[in-house]
Amino acid sequence: MSAGSIPFNRELEFEYGAPAQITPLIRRVVANNPSSFTLHGTNTYIVGQGEVAVIDPGPEDEVHTRSILAALKGEKISQILVTHTHTDHSPGARSLAHATGAPVIGARARPIADGAKTIEAGEKDFAPDIELSDGDCFAGDGWTLSAVHTPGHMSNHHCFALAEESALFSGDHVMGWNTSIVSPPDGNMREYFDSLGICLKRDDTVYHPGHGPMIDGPRSFVQAYLDHRRMREDEITQCMEDGVETIADMVRRMYTHLPDTMHGAASRSVFAHMEHMVESGRATCNGAPAVGSLYRPA
Repeated sequence: MSAGSIPFNRELEFEYGAPAQITPLIRRVVANNPSSFTLHGTNTYIVGQGEVAVIDPGPEDEVHTRSILAALKGEKISQILVTHTHTDHSPGARSLAHATGAPVIGARARPIADGAKTIEAGEKDFAPDIELSDGDCFAGDGWTLSAVHTPGHMSNHHCFALAEESALFSGDHVMGWNTSIVSPPDGNMREYFDSLGICLKRDDTVYHPGHGPMIDGPRSFVQAYLDHRRMREDEITQCMEDGVETIADMVRRMYTHLPDTMHGAASRSVFAHMEHMVESGRATCNGAPAVGSLYRPA
């Protein structure tokens, strides 16, 4: 299955800074930070009425923070929840907490060595008021959220399940507009496969991702994600069997549909797959897996 076989949807009706009531319990405010990694921008979600939770306050952007506060005039934020600490999701938490007194709840990522290369910047000094763990529950008037640890995109990634609407706030773990980036050292492909398996076992009827529109029928969508990742590993195996030993050459062969400017991101994804394949005994390399290593079939 190619990425083109996943039923992506990039269409979203929105106005930057304007809250949209997308379900009886959920409002969405889109940050004005569009890019090749964020599509239209980061989705900040408001759950409940009166006493609310805010999920992913977004980047450090005074205008976006003011938009969230304006949407909640006369209401109280009981929790500021963070799916993960990439800089398009978490930095806005501190200014929102300062303005409201609400606690910031999230998980710290694995430490990354200074100078380690990645694709998406992480908030290194993220310091939540409350450390988030799998299964933690939060409740307000008419709503209940529970944390689901889904590492892979990042080690500290959590989704949040809204029981009353059988919905999952999927962050960057599963998005409807594109596949998720898995970039070592903090991104880990084995963990990502395992986390997709966790989602497959759930009974959610809709996902609300960190970017782009909601996903209906998410189980089949998650299965398509899994099939796509397995297809990539089959392609990598074929590359190695054909004598292609470097990640750079694999990317040129596998990602002919991508412009050269996106080959850096693609190489991080292939690197994550190579780590997974070496760990599981399906590939070998000269030394520890690295972007510049030479790879061969086991």
